[in-house]
Amino acid sequence: MPKKAKQKAVRSGTNHKASRPPSRSLSSQRSYSILDYRLERPRFELRQVRDGDTVRYEVSGTLNAPVPPIRESKFLSRQQCIEIYRWMLLNRKMEAALENLYKQGKVVGGVYFGLGQEACSCASAYALQPEEWLGPMIRNQGSLLVRGFSPRDIMMQYMAKAGSPTKGRDASSHFGDIEIRNVVAPISTLGDLIPVLAGVALGARMQGRNIAVMTYIGDGGQSTGVTYEGVNFAAVQNLGLVLFVENNLWGYSTPADMQFRVEDLAERAIAYGIPGVIVDGTDACQVYDAAHEACELARRGEGPTLIEAKMMRMKGHAIHDAAEYVPKPLFEYWKKRDPIARFENYLVKVKKWLTGTENEKLIADVEAQLEADREFAVASPMPEPESATGRPYCDPSCHEIKPKYAAPKTRTERISSTRRTDAAVHLK
Repeated sequence: MPKKAKQKAVRSGTNHKASRPPSRSLSSQRSYSILDYRLERPRFELRQVRDGDTVRYEVSGTLNAPVPPIRESKFLSRQQCIEIYRWMLLNRKMEAALENLYKQGKVVGGVYFGLGQEACSCASAYALQPEEWLGPMIRNQGSLLVRGFSPRDIMMQYMAKAGSPTKGRDASSHFGDIEIRNVVAPISTLGDLIPVLAGVALGARMQGRNIAVMTYIGDGGQSTGVTYEGVNFAAVQNLGLVLFVENNLWGYSTPADMQFRVEDLAERAIAYGIPGVIVDGTDACQVYDAAHEACELARRGEGPTLIEAKMMRMKGHAIHDAAEYVPKPLFEYWKKRDPIARFENYLVKVKKWLTGTENEKLIADVEAQLEADREFAVASPMPEPESATGRPYCDPSCHEIKPKYAAPKTRTERISSTRRTDAAVHLK
């Protein structure tokens, strides 16, 4: 397998660049292969430079390489591609509206963006069936749209309005819907969604169903202990967890490769004994195909899949972070690989599934929907003060918790068989 697009972080001494340490040569030690959908494997090097008390990063490598084409999907139809494209547009424009609302002082707290990650959020969630489950993280607002939340829901949530999903009790992304949309609310403690979603899959299997459950973790969050515990539990129990590791190159201000030694984060699937896949996270077709195949494995009772989506977080950690630590050439490199611009070119110029006029109308329709939702959200009232004391927690009388699929199986009943898939074997 070709070497990874590797960033080698080099610590330097005061007032000068450090010499390069001995090469890791990790790829030459590999005795296994990882399925890699990418049509491009960029190669660049990131150096840490220290000038007195100031630290900055410099990047070099194939920064002028041509943008690769979109990979043909094995599964998506014309109409499905256009639907995913529309979700991606809505995701991008909604976040732009949220940024403006923040600057107008209408947002309570901060805002977290997924700029450059729309293909990963939207195309992955699109692979789930309605009865299956999603656990998004803070940058996966596109996946919330795909699952049925509207832009007004998300904007009201950030403005802590009475009509928001949490009725104004939270002003961030901590909301879900376990009744209709099968969405587990994000958990700020990184990695904790993984065992929760594994538990959802286990609960469904106890009710006689093998389903796919999907969640996400970043390149920084995947280093947490609970990530290992959750994925390992899903692997041992053969649960249908589809985990997207969003390798967006920076864990806040820390370059990703200063966090781990493996060539690709998908390699960690080897230790779990499950399939590992690498995709270009800016290519919606690659993301969907990998998610679709992983979901099919889950539905057959063949266990979890780890998918590493490589892309770039095109804004800082949150709206307060200007990301000045990122070298400008790196931003320029990934800007040319904008997932929406690439998919638009694919649909309009390559496949000719949309004419220029049809594309303009689609964009206008998205903007009209977003403007109506923004006006609705801004005009919505704030919660009444006395409502703050009502039901911060669910009490036993608020609703009856019923099985989603069927009566749970007892220990003496046969639960649908689980079997290890051959896809988990990576050894050459």
